[in-house]
Amino acid sequence: MKVPIHSDAAAASRNAVVLVAVVAAGAALYWLRDILTPLAMALFLMIMIAGIERWIVTKTPVPERFAGVTAIALVVIGFLGSIYIIVEGAAGFFTDASGVAGSIGPRIDQISRDVSGMVGVSNPPTLQDMIAGVDLRGWLTAAAFQVQGAASSAFFVMIYLGFLLVSRKGFGKKIVGMFPDRANRQEAVQVFERVRGGVEGYLWVQAVTGVMICIVAWILMRAVGLQNAEFWTFVIFIVGFIPILGGAIAGLAPPLFALVQFESYWPALILLVGLQIVLFIVGNMVQPRMQGDNQNIDPIVVLLALAFWGKMWGVAGMFLSTPLAVMAMAILAEFRGSRWMAVLLSGDGDPYPEDRKGSKAESDTKPSLFSRLGKKLGL
Repeated sequence: MKVPIHSDAAAASRNAVVLVAVVAAGAALYWLRDILTPLAMALFLMIMIAGIERWIVTKTPVPERFAGVTAIALVVIGFLGSIYIIVEGAAGFFTDASGVAGSIGPRIDQISRDVSGMVGVSNPPTLQDMIAGVDLRGWLTAAAFQVQGAASSAFFVMIYLGFLLVSRKGFGKKIVGMFPDRANRQEAVQVFERVRGGVEGYLWVQAVTGVMICIVAWILMRAVGLQNAEFWTFVIFIVGFIPILGGAIAGLAPPLFALVQFESYWPALILLVGLQIVLFIVGNMVQPRMQGDNQNIDPIVVLLALAFWGKMWGVAGMFLSTPLAVMAMAILAEFRGSRWMAVLLSGDGDPYPEDRKGSKAESDTKPSLFSRLGKKLGL
């Protein structure tokens, strides 16, 4: 049986259009990153505000009419406080560390000699040899611009957040206008709720487990006498929202600074072993039980999303990489032609949460709103 030539040409044209659209979208995300990054962070904060508002209404005695204002105040204060600690706290950290600055070079040389002796190297490298090819001035300049950029981006994030909060009142009317049919409107709301639930679940799990790790890390750092233990505790909590990379920073940065601060290797060894143990317990026992279906993402997808969004949007993209992957999986699962991509993104092969299996079975027999839209788009 011969396949019509025009059908092959139509399929090739459709695939080419999709490929060009993907490339164009990626280029737009990169070139417009200065505009899109604060907007994405503002949307992220608005989802946090909605989740905290519902928690206040259901779990606290605060009157419902004050729940929204309280949630906004908590999120804004927390966000601005984090930026302040990053900008001012980092400067204070390096200032406080100046007491051991004079011994950094000799200490690193001593560590190099000890390690070289253990592995049988007769001519160990010195600190001067290690940094000979490093543009230290350029690195410090770039770091200063990054800190300055974080402060200026926070200003635009607050502006976007203010406008989003104001426009939230008309969101319900917009949904009704976009989807006049009640069934289609309910389906669109279900997709939005699933996206919001996944993002809120991710935030909740990372926040709770981050507090657990920070409590143990602070106790260990205070026990060995590491300088700026509070600053390092805050850093560990913040980087915990960056998948994979955050755990590496939390487990290795304090021990490395302990190597420089103390003449003995024991404080660094205690921090290294203690932090690795708590990270292993939380990452392999606590987090999987708390996540459930809220973060049904394949680990390799988490890694690729981290690399992709980090390349696109820098540090902000790293923070947003997992929530964006959750959103992408939820949206792709609604199109019949792209559902296979959602299956690949999922951790267990089922991009739908357990409580939606019934509705998923119904969608297999009855085309959904998004399926009909995907059919029109050729997906």
